[in-house]
Order: sequence, then structure tokens, then C-alpha cells
Amino acid sequence: MAFELREHTADVAVEAWGDTIGDVFASVADGMAACMYENPPADIGERFDLEVTAESQEALLFDYLDRLIFERDVRDVLPVDNEAEVAGEAEVWTVNASARGIPLSEISAREVKAVTYAEMALEQTDDGWRAYVVFDV
Repeated sequence: MAFELREHTADVAVEAWGDTIGDVFASVADGMAACMYENPPADIGERFDLEVTAESQEALLFDYLDRLIFERDVRDVLPVDNEAEVAGEAEVWTVNASARGIPLSEISAREVKAVTYAEMALEQTDDGWRAYVVFDV
């Protein structure tokens, strides 16, 4: 899994890669976390699970990232070390995921306001999967 932060006018974008669609979802989520805080501590935070369902792979990626922002706000944590498994077909797609939540009281994180559909890309390539997502900061 891998990601890179990309400059995008007043926002920030994440380009991510993974061997599987679940890997690329987790990589985008890790990229989103890096937009908020670059070097999260490895020794604090509890893991939590989440499940999201949507009507397409792209909608699922959007809803998954939006749910992580919601979890950040409700739990008051930065979701890092993301893991995701994606399954589905036709109009029912589900991601079963987990993240380690670093308490925001322990770090000084920048706020990502929202995930956007602007320029969103999710595609299978010869090498696995690639995603590009823009975040409103």
C-alpha cells in the first residue's frame, strides 16, 4: 500500500495505490490522516471497527472516507493504520474496516472538513488499484 499527497488549489488530494481494492481504500484513508497529521505516534490509540455499504465502488470510497471523518469528530480521534476489506457486486458494495484512533488531545492535527467527488478516480490497473481523492481543508 502506498499514497502521496498532491497539491490541489486550496484543497489537498491523495493519490493512492494498492494490490486490492481494500488496500487502496486503506491507503487513501492513511493519506487522509496524513493530511491532518504527518507522523502519528505508533504507541497510542485503540482500534475500532466500522462497516459501510453503498451502491457503487466510488460511492463506497466516498462514504467510507466520510465515515472516518465522522468517527474523528464523534470519537475525537485521528483514524490511522487503516485496514479495509471490500466486497460486493452490482449495486451493493461493503467495506469492513478498522483504524487505530489516536486521541486528538495528544496531537495538533489540521482539520480536513470533507471528502469531495471533485476529480475522484478509482480504477483497477495492470498493477492493482489506483485512487485519487480531493479533500476540502
